[in-house]
Amino acid sequence: MAYSDFTVGKVKQAFGIQTNEETTFFPTLSPVTPTSTLLEVLEENLPLAVALPSEKAKSELLISPILVEVRKLLLHQVSLFSGQDFTVNAEVGLSGICDFLISRSPEQLEIESPVVVLLEAKKADLNSGMGQCMASMVAAQLFNQQAGEEPKPVYGCVSSGLLWRFLQLEEKQMTVDMKDYSLEPISDLLGKLVWMCGNPT
Repeated sequence: MAYSDFTVGKVKQAFGIQTNEETTFFPTLSPVTPTSTLLEVLEENLPLAVALPSEKAKSELLISPILVEVRKLLLHQVSLFSGQDFTVNAEVGLSGICDFLISRSPEQLEIESPVVVLLEAKKADLNSGMGQCMASMVAAQLFNQQAGEEPKPVYGCVSSGLLWRFLQLEEKQMTVDMKDYSLEPISDLLGKLVWMCGNPT
């Protein structure tokens, strides 16, 4: 079993997770102004990403440039991994590839704790990626715990590039913000992503 085999129900049953879909976990956030470089990239890439149906295309053309921008905004004090194996406990199914992973460690050669954001790319139906995302968040929580980190929320996202749905895992409570956020305005989206990454240590 791997992250991609999990449904929401399987995650809840296997790890004792409770879900809450009635609230948001975001505080009031200020928008973050994108660089002109990101705006130019998105202007060029957006029509192509809309035309191409694959998850890979949307990941490369939309999601990846935005996450690189977040790393830049945080002065490279977070690390970003794409398509990286993140096997934490294969015996319970916490194994496989994460589309994107952000750690508060600036080290880029390998994944170091604390892992704070996991993102799964889907071409259209965000619901289809929820179980996979939740399972990788549980793995990140365990990964951080094994590294001796203080318990802190882990964040997740399922995105088509055009729509973004955010999750928060705190202890056994998984909060799902059921308001799917649009790519535009990009400044609001950047504000959320930068906030989830927090202040690097």
